[in-house]
Formats: sequence, structure tokens, C-alpha cells
Amino acid sequence: MSPHGNPEAPASSATEINREAPKASPKPQEHTDHAWGLWEVFVRSSRGLSHVHAGSLHAPDAAMALRNARDLYTRRNEGVSIWVVPADAIAASDPDSKGAFFESPQGKDYRHATYYTKSEGVKHL
Repeated sequence: MSPHGNPEAPASSATEINREAPKASPKPQEHTDHAWGLWEVFVRSSRGLSHVHAGSLHAPDAAMALRNARDLYTRRNEGVSIWVVPADAIAASDPDSKGAFFESPQGKDYRHATYYTKSEGVKHL
């Protein structure tokens, strides 16, 4: 694989290897983690019908996130499809309020089968 992550280009290509010493910048470089966004990775296995959350990774864009996810989460050819989603694009419920969020609303018993009674005239129920 090349130093830039392109598996099709050979790593020994003279155009890709810069043998010069890095030039000093006028001001010190800042730590730029914020430029590499957090991506959530979902992988569908060869025997699975749905994508399953495999983990998270940092990448500057979707193409690099896909390449990194392939290298990190499908090393043994266990995946046939990969989804990468920016973590900030996912809406999630609050785990601390799970009781109120998942409880059945009061007064809506008709949503449950036990609410209904058998009809007298119907013989096949």
C-alpha cells in the first residue's frame, strides 16, 4: 500500500516518496484532532442480513473512513459491506431517561392484544 493509503499504487513510486527534510514552519503546528471527525462503522458479515455496529474511528472524510474501516474491521474477510456514518449525524435516545422513553403511554391499552375480547359469533378464533 502506498504511504497515502491508495492500495492500487505501489509504495515505491518515486513520485510519492519525498526524500527531502521537512521545512520548518514559521509557527508551531497545533494539534488538529477536530479536523478528523469521528465516524461510526457498521459491517454486514457474509452470513448476516443486516449491518452491525463494529466500532468507531477518526478520519478526515468518508473515503478515508471507508478505507480505514476496511483495514481495521474486516481483516479476515468477514465483511461484505461497510457503512461509515459521521457520529454527529446520528440521533440517539438518552440512556438515562429510558424508563419514560420506552414505557407504554397510559390510556392506550388498545395497543396490546389483551385489550380485546373474543367475539361470540366468530367460531374460528
